[in-house]
Amino acid sequence: MARTTTVTIETNSLMVLRARSSMRAWCPQCAGEVEMVSLQNFGVISNLDRSAIEEWLRSGQIHRTEASDGSATVCLNSLLEHSKSGNPAERGTARANKEIK
Repeated sequence: MARTTTVTIETNSLMVLRARSSMRAWCPQCAGEVEMVSLQNFGVISNLDRSAIEEWLRSGQIHRTEASDGSATVCLNSLLEHSKSGNPAERGTARANKEIK
């Protein structure tokens, strides 16, 4: 009979919510003035994969709005909330299952 053991590996990460490239702007989804960062400058504050960010934006998990110059900006409050909630695999916690015989 096989036994299954779950191994949980937790990692810590640091998220900077105010960067040189951030600005204060209105987020319609948060209904308030928040820190925003340009989507083009997102790599400055995060090492997240661009495809993951795009998926979160499409699903509404993080908020996107348009700046006055027409560039896309991301709400850092929604990014923080997303990082604290939901799926551990999306927060930097990896899980591995190993079958022991």
